[in-house]
Amino acid sequence: MVLNELGARINSAFHALSKESVIDEKAIDALLREICGALLESDVNVRLVQQLRQNVRKRVDMDELASSANKRKVIQNAVYDELCSLVDPGVQPWVPRKGKQNVIMFVGLQGSGKTTSCTKLAAYYKRKGMKVGLVCADTFRAGAFDQLKQNASRAHIPYYGSYTEADPVQIAMEGVTQFKKDKFDLIIVDTSGRHKQEAELFAEMEQIAKAVKPDNTVFVMDGTIGQAADSQARAFKETVDIGSIIITKMDGHAKGGGAISAVAATGSPIIFIGTGEHMHDLDKFSARPFVSKMLGMGDISGLVETVQDLQLDKNEDMIKNLAKGVFTLKDMRDQLQSILKMGPLSKIMGMMPGMSPEMMQGFDAEEGTRRLRSYMCIFDSMTESELGSDGKVFDDENRLHRVARGSGVRPVDVQALLHQHRQFGQIVKKMGGPKGMLSKMNPAMMQQMAKNPGAMNPNMLKQMGGMGGMQKMIQQMGGMSGVQNMMKQMMGGGGPGGGGLGNMQEMMSQMMGGMGGMGGFGGLGGRPGGRR
Repeated sequence: MVLNELGARINSAFHALSKESVIDEKAIDALLREICGALLESDVNVRLVQQLRQNVRKRVDMDELASSANKRKVIQNAVYDELCSLVDPGVQPWVPRKGKQNVIMFVGLQGSGKTTSCTKLAAYYKRKGMKVGLVCADTFRAGAFDQLKQNASRAHIPYYGSYTEADPVQIAMEGVTQFKKDKFDLIIVDTSGRHKQEAELFAEMEQIAKAVKPDNTVFVMDGTIGQAADSQARAFKETVDIGSIIITKMDGHAKGGGAISAVAATGSPIIFIGTGEHMHDLDKFSARPFVSKMLGMGDISGLVETVQDLQLDKNEDMIKNLAKGVFTLKDMRDQLQSILKMGPLSKIMGMMPGMSPEMMQGFDAEEGTRRLRSYMCIFDSMTESELGSDGKVFDDENRLHRVARGSGVRPVDVQALLHQHRQFGQIVKKMGGPKGMLSKMNPAMMQQMAKNPGAMNPNMLKQMGGMGGMQKMIQQMGGMSGVQNMMKQMMGGGGPGGGGLGNMQEMMSQMMGGMGGMGGFGGLGGRPGGRR
């Protein structure tokens, strides 16, 4: 993602500040000069950059700074908060509610990625447990219905459209009526786009809106237009009641930062940003997690939300095995399936604290995904009794060669999987069992943690032995080097020279500081927060 380059430039400026022996006006000016230069190169409006510079200077009082114990942290906090303000429109977006029939209408210019974003949003809410339907009311562009039908079929989402009906208002009305009759929670209507903001487009949008009465109108905007996003957002907002905005194509253009800051300046809430062509490449937008992730500090709230979508609390057998210190091949298979469901590995790794943009550049996500899928083929070639074992049955070479032939891999690949299983098994054995860390947690606590990883309250932490207990658990896991090696072996990399996640003990301390409501993170994120 190009925004990672912006994050790397800002991190580089912070790193240069940390090397300064004396923090004075000259050092602060050098920091702001580098950060403002990086923002201008990302096509952020010069007035907004100037405002950020002035606000940081106002917040960093040199007289107060002289007596501060940690001058660098005060400056970093000020810059972080102003970066968040730069992309925060200060408006709460509309959110669909489960159990109520919600209608969303998509509008935008042609070529902005509107139809693809419709399916991505539908898939996102489907993962949340909603019953979602798509309606194609785009009769202007040839192949629009075919595109939506293909995307919806791939994501297993019901759709509605017509090859014969030419009136988009009629199609939209029929589709919404049909899905409402079938008790769908969320109905997304895709409308026609045009090459420019012409009167015909706005008239059609108003007619469809009058017919289907949407709860929210989403404007899809091309992120490559940079600062021009300001005038485009204002033009649409003046004509149609725009409730929220999705900015697309944020993965391959340097002007993405300019588009986000320009839209934020209009006061229109950005709900998602498109970061690729795949179904998972739609990231929920929130100012603080966005800036935190861009600077390589992770997105704990996003990671927790992704884990919650997996509904791990339903796997009761695995939870019982973990408490006993038992880790079968079936448990490992279930865990790898969960990882694959979470989306691309690069996206998951980007949410983890300590994964800087430089580390992500050395992480081969495609190779990691290929390796995980290869492991799944190996598991599929095993019998139920073999999956329920601890892997020792494969000391019999005949079994090992049979599984290798059945999965189309070499025997050495099966041995590599078994080696990974043994390493994970040793960690689980240390954490579980009568003397392990998990023995201090009752099954109800484990169930709650699986259901809501971010809801670790102080009492639960106390029962686990406090922060000292958490640090002991990390040591029981073999320390940071052990975890790094396993990640590197299993997922095909981790960064130059072994990559890694930084100091694990420090990372856990930061995470625990931000668990309560996903607020403070590392001292920088302290705001609470045909037909179908």
